[in-house]
Amino acid sequence: MDFLRTPDERFANLPDFPFAPHYVELGADLNRLRMHYLDEGPPDGEVVLLLHGEPSWSYLYRKMVPVLVDAGLRAVAIDLVGFGRSDKPTLRESYTYQAHVDWTWAAIQAIGLTDITLVCQDWGGLIGLRLVGEHPDRFARVVAANTVLPTGDQPPGEAFLAWRRFSQESPEFPVGKIINNACVSTVSAEVMAAYDAPFPDDSYKAGARHFPMLVPTSPDDPASAANRSAWESLRSFDRPFLCAFSDSDPITRDAAPMLRELIPGAAGQPVVTIEQAGHFLQEDKGRELAEVVVDFVRTNPR
Repeated sequence: MDFLRTPDERFANLPDFPFAPHYVELGADLNRLRMHYLDEGPPDGEVVLLLHGEPSWSYLYRKMVPVLVDAGLRAVAIDLVGFGRSDKPTLRESYTYQAHVDWTWAAIQAIGLTDITLVCQDWGGLIGLRLVGEHPDRFARVVAANTVLPTGDQPPGEAFLAWRRFSQESPEFPVGKIINNACVSTVSAEVMAAYDAPFPDDSYKAGARHFPMLVPTSPDDPASAANRSAWESLRSFDRPFLCAFSDSDPITRDAAPMLRELIPGAAGQPVVTIEQAGHFLQEDKGRELAEVVVDFVRTNPR
């Protein structure tokens, strides 16, 4: 598999991002790709795994990591393959839903994460919730934020379809501007440049461009059967499950009630709405979301 590796100098002196890089190399059956992750806080602290979505990277969690660490938690944020400091296959056909699940699960195993509190947003949930369904004993708690696990049995909303059309038809794919446009607050030019940092040019964006096409939108999608199977497990997942959704995300705003209704672990948990936040609530209200996570961990001990 041909892939690109973003030069390290692209990540120098990013605003509010002092974290040391860590890497795992996946096995030969996964093309020996290298995945990057942040690992902050006490090594023996309870693990909070932060999974980003499209088209962001672990920089999205920079406001949350210090709050989690100050609470004595171990914050681990993985860059999905194709994003951040992780390797970026050059061909779109290298990216499949199953491949992303396999890559991320391999990284979790390689890092040695157990008793995980998962915090997942956007594609972080499409991958993360699938993994919870397939490996429930690895996860102690889940915080779902502006995400869902689609099977294609329900039609996607017009907001998602508009986003998918843009992702395929736009001559340019300006990652930083995309993040800004999906926030309520105004993202500074320096921060937008940091979101652009992993992508020196369009050749690095195959995964980012292709992600919207991997969301199951019909019952016969290649990922539908596996996601339905994961849902069978999630319908009996009784460990603490919290929905923390923003008040201004047109893409996922209908997902929280469905998750709360179908997943037993959500019963009795509070309804958390992050005010004045868009799709990327970590960017708009990262500290507030982190405080929700800390409280959730403390009030739901293992």
